[in-house]
This record gives sequence, structure tokens and C-alpha cells, in this order.
Amino acid sequence: MSSTPEQRIALLRQSINQHNYHYYVLDDARVPDAEYDRLMRELQALESEHPLLISADSPTQRVGAEPLAAFKQVQHELPMLSLDNAFNADDMREFEKRLLSRLDEPQALSYVCEPKLDGIAISLLYKDGVLQRGATRGDGNVGEDITHNVRTIASIPLKLVGDDYPAILEVRGEIYMPKRSFEAYNERALAADEKPFANPRNAAAGTLRQLDPKIAAQRHLEMCCYGYGLITDSDGQPLQIADKHSEILKQCQRWGFRINPEMRVVSGVAACLEYHDYLLAKRPELSYDIDGIVFKVDDVELQKQLGFVSRAPRWAIAHKFPAEEEITRLLGVDFQVGRTGAITPVARLEPVFVGGVTVSNATLHNRDEIARLDVRINDTVIVRRAGDVIPKVVKVVLERRPDDASLIVFPESCPVCESPIERVEGEAISRCTGAAICGAQVKESIKHFASRKAMDVDGLGDKLVEQLVDEGLIKSVADLYTLEVEKLCTLERMAEKSANNLVAALEASKQTTFAKFLFSLGIREVGEATASNLAQHYGNLSALQQADVESLLSVADVGPVGAQHVYDFFHAPHSQELLESLQACGITWPDIKVKSEAELPLKGLTYVVTGSLETMDRSDAKQRLQDLGAKVAGSVSKKTHCVVAGPGAGSKLAKAQELGVEILDEKMFLSLLAQYQQ
Repeated sequence: MSSTPEQRIALLRQSINQHNYHYYVLDDARVPDAEYDRLMRELQALESEHPLLISADSPTQRVGAEPLAAFKQVQHELPMLSLDNAFNADDMREFEKRLLSRLDEPQALSYVCEPKLDGIAISLLYKDGVLQRGATRGDGNVGEDITHNVRTIASIPLKLVGDDYPAILEVRGEIYMPKRSFEAYNERALAADEKPFANPRNAAAGTLRQLDPKIAAQRHLEMCCYGYGLITDSDGQPLQIADKHSEILKQCQRWGFRINPEMRVVSGVAACLEYHDYLLAKRPELSYDIDGIVFKVDDVELQKQLGFVSRAPRWAIAHKFPAEEEITRLLGVDFQVGRTGAITPVARLEPVFVGGVTVSNATLHNRDEIARLDVRINDTVIVRRAGDVIPKVVKVVLERRPDDASLIVFPESCPVCESPIERVEGEAISRCTGAAICGAQVKESIKHFASRKAMDVDGLGDKLVEQLVDEGLIKSVADLYTLEVEKLCTLERMAEKSANNLVAALEASKQTTFAKFLFSLGIREVGEATASNLAQHYGNLSALQQADVESLLSVADVGPVGAQHVYDFFHAPHSQELLESLQACGITWPDIKVKSEAELPLKGLTYVVTGSLETMDRSDAKQRLQDLGAKVAGSVSKKTHCVVAGPGAGSKLAKAQELGVEILDEKMFLSLLAQYQQ
């Protein structure tokens, strides 16, 4: 049934107001940002077409929702406005075109570029250099007084630095929860059987609305300055402390405020788009969440000329990144079988564009996660994809659950080989017990065996492995070395040249290292670093096969679970047959001289390598450290001894600085290696 513009506008306003209430007041977002943005854009378009239908209470004429009644209300001296959005390069070009059309003389525009932090907008009022008040944006005119919580944030100065500050200074910025604080909070919440936060933005909002400042102090929020409001001298006269917006921010930094280290000043919209691409690529490395970039005209006089519309400055815009969360419908669930038999439920979705790609599948992890989400077939769900991370279902929109929603039934037998599925006590993952008779496990084990960090068989991709198994040409990794050009040429789209290249690559892979061979076997809990440690500790295969669990526990990075898996693998009859078959195929590696304690000066120390090194790649740097006995980890913690940081180091470097971990640049790292060079 069609509706009139007036009816559609009324429905959109009602929906947006409801979302505002849940998002700003209850800290319980019911839809992802992309869905909200679509509703707002549709309303803006309809009101533009029918200006007589615009009313003062429309969501397009205000910034947010009403403040919580439990807090004292604060009237902002100057309104805290929001920003118009750009979603692509054309929107950005149109933005600059509008700016130039309003200026008296054509000129090249300089822009301040800043990450758009995903947190809570804040106003901080200082009188004679002393913090008087912290307030949320609220509806833009009236916010909530949260001074008691603001004072607990270490990155907010209680007294300004220096003595050249104005009598009245209002600083505006974003309060946010860093990723590490968010992860630590959720770990504690789950351990205490409490509800975790859905994302860092909700965590920050919930923290700032705590009545007890001790709670806020425990959650480690941070604040980053991005602007200013009222600035006056002792007579109450307005002050302009610099001619450029960027210089005002730098002055705020000198007074004790954090400004974003990624801030840049560029000339022209083309440079803005280059910055957008740079920050989008760097986004996964940042220690905080961002959902776009804010571009502002740098010249303060030009800002005054350009002025404002009712709810936003004309001279600034937020260029949003592709949405990391989207809303769609769960059509069904498939159960995939991994290399070690792990059964992973995969949601089949109505295709949706999220995180820059079209997504039609998302992981549901395991049986416990399905129960935790209470997700059902035909549910409307929120899907999240960040960077290259596998998409996952993060929430069910219960208000949209249809009558025909049905429970997800976890299979009792393997969907590939029909072997029983078992779940070991204490583990979240269910596994197929079929092992070598399970086609899915066979395929995945061969893919792993041939991968670059394992046997590195050039040209043996995933699709070709599946084709070889499906055609019955191979049944195990050892069968790879029986392949002949004539057999390969019978495969569809396999020419003689490609067949020759594959056979040559298989022959070349026979000369490997002990560590790579161990990694290629796909032993549970044995990753690349653990395989290297096992190889260094035992030196040869015979010694490793004879090792008992107690001996294995003496190897760096091997715990009780991993030691048992290694022991079980080498004492299983089918594993012994596999090892004999592979060695009979001609796979060889040089034995490793087991080093003495004196030859492992970094034994017991944990290193992290981050950023780009000029003299070697990171894998080489890790190997050099492991050769000296060090454990090389993928993340920084209190147990980290040292971080090797090259250009482009991001969140790992920041965390190392925060924890006081020793940091080596490339020159210092090379000096360390030279110190122990034999």
C-alpha cells in the first residue's frame, strides 16, 4: 500500500526518534549506523522536495535526543552541532564545489583532516585555566553534566598547562574507550557472568553515565580534542587565538590536551581523498575505533564567511567509511568441517554490502555462540566485518523476529562423512571424529600442507586441491608426490604446461626445513612459532618422536594441552604411517644442531615485531629472534620484554609505550642481532 509524502515523513521521524532514544539515552543501538544513515538521508530528501512539511521537531533540525533526567542539565554557551556526511568521492567533490561557489574569490582550499572517533562528543569548560564542567552534547543546546566522570580521565587536564590561556576556554572533543580497554572490560565482565558491551562506543557511553566516578576511573577512557566553543578574555570579549583551525588545535595541545597524531593539513579535495584511502588502510592498526574522517576548512576567516545551516557548519563534513555493520536476514545455516574436524556453523545471509564488500556468509563460531545470541533462521541480524576479518553475526534484532523463525539444530553426525560429532569437555568446539575418512578434513589438511608457510607448493591452490580429491587422484598429503603429468592433464582446465609446473613445484618442495615440515603436518596447537621452537629444541624428527609429555613441556611456548596433542600425534598409528610415506617420497631437511643455553641469549624473553623494516621483512626478523631463543608473540602485553618497531607501527607501538615496554627501532634491532652474531 503506497503512502503520501506526509505519511512517509511522519513514519521516518517516528523511527529515527526511536533509534535516537535507544542510541543516545539507553546506550542500546537497535540498528547499525548504515541503517540509521539511510533513514536520515531519505527523510532529508523528502523534506528537501517538500519544504512546507519541515517542522521544528524533525530529527533533521536537531542533533541528538533529550539528555537523561538523572543528570543535571547544562545549557551550552554555543550550540554543539553535528556534521553533514559524505559517503563517496563524488560527495566530497560536490562538498568542495559548494564551498567554492559561496566564496567571493576562487582559491585553493586547505583542509584539516582528522579521524572521526567513534565515541561521545564532550564539552569541557575552563575558567582561569581550571576545569569547571564537563558536559555531553545532548540535543546540541542542552547536555548532561558529567564533570564527576570527566575528572577521572587522565588525558583531560584538571588545570591547563602554562599561563597564556584565556579567561574562558571551552574545548570540544571525543571521549572514547580504546580497543585494549574494551577487550579487558569484556573479559572481566564475562568472567563475572555479567553482560559485555557490544562495542567500544557503547562502553564509553555507558561509563560516562555512571553515577559513581570510581567505576569510570576503572574503565580507562581517553579524550581527544577536535575543536573549541566559547573563548573569551577576562572582560568577556570573544578571542580568536589563531588564524588557522589546525593552529588552534596545536595551541590546545600546548595547554595540555591530546590531539590526534593522525591529523593532517592538505590542499584540495584530491588530497582529502588520498588521506581517506590512507586512513582506511590503516584503520585496523589503530588503537581506537573510527567510522570515517572529518574534513574542515582550515582558515578561520573562511569558516566565518561560509557560516552554518540549521544543524551543521557548511565548512566541515564527515566522510564515512563503508559500514562495518549492516542489517540483513539469516536464510539458513551450513556446517563446515575444518582441518582438525572442527564443526563451524556458517550463516547464509541475504547478500548485503558491508565493510566494502558484498557479504552473503558469516560465521556463527560454535554451538555456545548460537545459544548466546539466541539466533534463529529467518531472524533479522546485524553483521559486522572489520578490515579483513571474517564477517560475523553480532546481534539479533528481536523486535523483527518473524513468526516462522526456527531454531538452529546442530548436527549429531558430520555433514560430509557422517561420522559421529563429539565435543570434548572443557572445549567450545565440536569435532568430526572421521579424521582420514572425512573428505573435508582431507582437503583442508592438504591445503594447509601445501601453503606458503608450510611446504610452499607453488601453484597448488584451494580449488585445485578440491578438484584433485573429488576426482580421486589423491587421498592424503603423501599422494601429492605420486601425481604425474599425464594424470593431471585429465583434469578440466589443466594444460600440459601447468601440469609440468605443478610436478616441478612438488619436487622442489621436497627440500625443506624441519620447522616447516612440522608446521605442515597440521598438529593441533602447533602453529608456525611452536613448530620452530620444537625444531630448535629437538633438532631432528627421531628425538621429537621419542619425547614424552614432560619433555615437551620444557619447550618454549608449549603448554599442557599442546604437549598432549604433539605426543598423541606422534604416537598415533596413522601418523607414523604418514611420516614414513612422506619420507619415502623423498622429503628431506637438514637436522638442526641443538643449541646450548649460551647460544640462546634471548631464551625466556618475549618479543613483538611491528611496522615495516627496511633491511628485512618481518618473517625474517622473527626467525632471527627465534634463532636466538626468543619467543615472538603477535600482541603486546605486560609479559612482553621488547617491541621491535619499524615505520608504520600502530596500536602495538602505542600499547608498548603505555606499558613501558622497551622499544627498539630498526637500527637498534640490527645492533642487537650483531651483538650475538657468531
